[in-house]
Amino acid sequence: MGLFWRRKKDDFVSLRLNEPAEAKPEAEAPPPPVVEPPASTVKEEPQVPSRSPFATSVLGLNLSIEELQAQELALEQEFAARFRRAVAATRDSLSEKLDTVFAARKQIDDELLDQLEEVLIAADIGVPTTLDILEKVRRGVARKQINDIDTLKQAIKTELLNILQASEREGIASELSVPEGISPYVMMIVGVNGVGKTTTIGKLAQRIKAEGNDVLICAADTFRAAASDQLAIWAERTGVPLIQQKQGTDPAAVLFDSLKAAKARGSEVLIVDTAGRLHTKSNLMAELEKMKRVAGREVEGAPHETLLVVDAVTGQNGLEQARQFLKVAGVTGIVLTKLDGTAKGGIAVAIAKELNLPIRYAGIGEKVDDLVVFDPQQYVNGLFGN
Repeated sequence: MGLFWRRKKDDFVSLRLNEPAEAKPEAEAPPPPVVEPPASTVKEEPQVPSRSPFATSVLGLNLSIEELQAQELALEQEFAARFRRAVAATRDSLSEKLDTVFAARKQIDDELLDQLEEVLIAADIGVPTTLDILEKVRRGVARKQINDIDTLKQAIKTELLNILQASEREGIASELSVPEGISPYVMMIVGVNGVGKTTTIGKLAQRIKAEGNDVLICAADTFRAAASDQLAIWAERTGVPLIQQKQGTDPAAVLFDSLKAAKARGSEVLIVDTAGRLHTKSNLMAELEKMKRVAGREVEGAPHETLLVVDAVTGQNGLEQARQFLKVAGVTGIVLTKLDGTAKGGIAVAIAKELNLPIRYAGIGEKVDDLVVFDPQQYVNGLFGN
């Protein structure tokens, strides 16, 4: 899975996993003074050491290239293992049902394919996606390219992987698509209330900061007082500054102040919370459009990503919410949360196929570093126990 955030000028990033969490990096020149906008409240939180070893990433200038590569490999293997555990419930459910379908069968017939269709739909891969997969399987059977159970399993895996990889050709599949000279990199986070939007912002801030980036959070959901309060908790927990204003303030004004502050302090990344009210779609559309205009005036190409947070547990209902947001928010990618809490993790395939957008990140637990870059190959292998 590699580095979480790859848009950085430095060639090597060390995690210093062999050093205590209290170890501090070498002193650096003080940052430029921050000119704070008078109308906003900027909460600068003290740097609180995290218990997570992943939160102590600094430039590993004291280490050899081999040592750096070994540490990166160890981290990649750790997150790959955690990702496999996150989809374990789906894998167990899918494998058990597939084993039942394939038991004592040596040839592929219509009855087997009909049962396979039910299994894939039950995993929340979705009816349209399942029918598309099985249509290609049937063509392979007719051409004698698929003639046994093992070949059939491999064909299904290949189709799932093709769907996920094809979605990466749309939207924004990587932060590397934006030139490094453009700063800050602006990420707008959208989604209905209750899907884990605030938690995702906190985890994003923590993971990006942990790799040596200066991060700022903008609390632009001024409709809901609890939204700013929840973000303040995450800001304190991760040691990331938060810019917020009183309830009812124009979200575009909060974003404007945040962009000014981000540029003044030299922040590399600005993460923007937004309102999650789909029942007032026209107001939400106007609000988001205004925020995008403000961002684009202040930073070239901003917002550089608009990420939609979807709760994996809600399955097809989450997919319908995503369709609604696509109409109003100009979404460029998906964050799939609570992937570890469902046996229907096939929703990732349905989202990629029906929305034709890349899944950028996946939530795999409740800890602050339980957010990973979504890897299609790891996901498919995890579903089939490879």
